[in-house]
Amino acid sequence: QVQLVESGGGLVQSGGSLRLSCAAPGSIGPIYSMNWYRQAAGLQREWVARIVNNEATNYADSVKGRFTISRDYANNTVFLKMNSLAPEDTAVYYCNMETLTNGGFWGTGILVTVSS
Repeated sequence: QVQLVESGGGLVQSGGSLRLSCAAPGSIGPIYSMNWYRQAAGLQREWVARIVNNEATNYADSVKGRFTISRDYANNTVFLKMNSLAPEDTAVYYCNMETLTNGGFWGTGILVTVSS
């Protein structure tokens, strides 16, 4: 099973910014949505943001106005720019790409830690 490759995580102070990237290592089929999820310690994985083929975007209320999802369609890459980070944003972030013909693909996750 192909796994997506995430990068850009790390430790940042409260109020800071990070930019996550996620790329498919090869062709995975026609993609119709790209998503970011996150899972904080002891909690269930939650959806964070989505971008679809017509470039429409959606965000969880908890990140709306602070996070921006974008993509490089030609290179099957999705980004998550995170501003005004807070300790409650600390989590492992996962990218997901849903295809029309081959189902969904996930990354292995990348840790974002926000210190207070």
